[in-house]
Amino acid sequence: MKEVVEEATEMPVEGEKLMKALKTLKKETNSLLWIHFRRAGHYTLQQNQSNHHGDRYAPSAASTKTASTDSPPVTNSSAASYPKSHQGSSPKPGSSPRHSPNVRPRTRPPCQRSNSQDSLDELQMDDYWKEVENITRSGEGGGRGDSGGEGDVPEEEQQKIPEEGEQEEAWLAEAGLARLVSDSLAADQEQEEDSAAFLSTLTRTQAAAVERRVTTLQQTLLRRHNRQHNHPDVRDIFRPPEKVKEPSKLKEGSENGPNAVGPSEPETVMNMEVAFSEQALSYRDNYQRLMVTACPSSPDDKLPNFRLLRDKTGQTRIWDLSPLDMKKVRRLALVEMTALFDTSGIDLKAHKPAKVKTKESGLFGVPLATLLDQDQKKGAGTKVPLILQRLISHIEGEGLDTEGLLRIPGVASRVKSLRQELETSFYDETFPWKQLKPHDAASLLKLFIRELPHPLLTVEYLNAFIAVNKLPTKKQQLQALSLLVLLLPEANRDSLKALVEFFQRVIEHQNQNKMTLNNVSVVMAPNIFMFKACRLKVTEQQEFSMATSTANIVRLLIRYQNLLWTIPKFILLQVRQQNMKQSKERAVRKLLKKITTEKPSDKPAPEQESSQGIIRVQAPQFSKVSMAVQLTEELQAADVLMRFVSQDSSVALKREDLSLYEIGGNIKERCLDEETFMKDLHQLNPTAEFVIRTVQR
Repeated sequence: MKEVVEEATEMPVEGEKLMKALKTLKKETNSLLWIHFRRAGHYTLQQNQSNHHGDRYAPSAASTKTASTDSPPVTNSSAASYPKSHQGSSPKPGSSPRHSPNVRPRTRPPCQRSNSQDSLDELQMDDYWKEVENITRSGEGGGRGDSGGEGDVPEEEQQKIPEEGEQEEAWLAEAGLARLVSDSLAADQEQEEDSAAFLSTLTRTQAAAVERRVTTLQQTLLRRHNRQHNHPDVRDIFRPPEKVKEPSKLKEGSENGPNAVGPSEPETVMNMEVAFSEQALSYRDNYQRLMVTACPSSPDDKLPNFRLLRDKTGQTRIWDLSPLDMKKVRRLALVEMTALFDTSGIDLKAHKPAKVKTKESGLFGVPLATLLDQDQKKGAGTKVPLILQRLISHIEGEGLDTEGLLRIPGVASRVKSLRQELETSFYDETFPWKQLKPHDAASLLKLFIRELPHPLLTVEYLNAFIAVNKLPTKKQQLQALSLLVLLLPEANRDSLKALVEFFQRVIEHQNQNKMTLNNVSVVMAPNIFMFKACRLKVTEQQEFSMATSTANIVRLLIRYQNLLWTIPKFILLQVRQQNMKQSKERAVRKLLKKITTEKPSDKPAPEQESSQGIIRVQAPQFSKVSMAVQLTEELQAADVLMRFVSQDSSVALKREDLSLYEIGGNIKERCLDEETFMKDLHQLNPTAEFVIRTVQR
């Protein structure tokens, strides 16, 4: 525990240096011309990897390779690209099957489906194209309307590609760092302190990610300024582009300790205490001289069985933190996710959401937030749309054993009629659910996902989800997905969680329904990644790459769903550091104000029980509302709960409905994992209070 705390105190070094450098430069130059703020020796990530390891860390967009695990890479001579035999069934160049109303039938190989099929092979990718055709055919001849068919297309606009500098500007704004490049933005003292506290906790790679975007934006602003006030210089027009500065070599014994991540670490371990981008940087330095060619896919049982290192202060899930702390988590996750991709030389190109006309009521084609507003009037605390919950529960109750579930579509005309009936009778509870067949229900479920006016994975992060495939190892891919999940809006994240849990239950019945992990992934990929507000012109090769990439992402989301909702410990430590810095600054201001307005009190401060190895737990639900608890090495949160429950049998609450909360100190509020060791947590947050509350499931 001591080492972890020491490590946490070392993390902010680079962020503090960055903050000091930014403040100094902002004083010396105005915001428009402030472009040279790299200090001598300051670390900068390499963006364009050399040819020596380009195949490993900057794969092309058309690549369909899937990464290896974090174990030392081994060359695989059997690697192959997408099967050539399927290319005859590809879409026309420059178009997409989801865009064409008349899809040319694809030639399919005469082979039998295997119940044990586990890899994304030719036959399974054929299911992908079948699904695309089913989606397109169901919308043939359909027009826009509130009660249209499965493939009705709403009025839409092209997905907007940001102008020069807009992407960096939006990124800094989302990270809460817009004032780094604009003095025109008014900010109070609290906002200044928040930015300073945030920057001071950044790791080396995170600080480099911020620096890169600030520099890029400042250079863009300078070019704009020159274009507005000066005539172009012919020498500037024909000057070759500048090369990105090579990064300085990492020194032995970085802030995370010498050889923080090495080849000896088991491939099944997910280290949540060291920043993912720092781990990726160490991996790159260790293995950049070794070339590896991975198989396009691996069987279900060949995916690494990742596990989390045990954290004595308890695992923290997304729903365990207060909204204020989750806001800090999201900002840190954005910077860390960007740093992780930067480390591998992957430049993320985000798109701006297109303006889409949306319905303000109904079920299909309605934004998730609007649906939840409707549903919460019927049930407070609803986090997943009721229609989605009902379709899932119906399939689970009636059709999990149905062969080809999710793969075989319902009858298009019947699905269209059922959709219309749901729109008019769902909330009246008069819809005839008993007559709904499993395949029709599955088609309605997929239709609901596709009809969302904005994609489930959001326009902003859809490209980032797809780019996960470019990361060199399965571990890094999983790390990136866990960060992207943190970035999703709450409604999208909760709905995604409900879906992948449902997909897992479908897979558990694969002996009956013949739907393996890869079968489900391939069929659901076009439904999750194709959305109506975007019409992208792609080449044939890009089409195939997109198919395998999206199927693999869905595969990982399902396979590793139990790890995706955990907040990495290093991010939580950064949140604690921010809270401590902000609380200290507020305490100083409060003390100064008190000194100037009040006389100091002569009363001695009361002796705290915690200094004697005792914590006091509050439990307003019980007859004994407070209890002093002696801390021991083995005392866990579950033991504290049991002491209260065993001493008060009059309470009607069930043991599983209660949780112990950590409140105050360096955290706003946190629901504790029952395996949390209380003494270790007390050492991490000595001024926290502990309260037993009823858990809202």
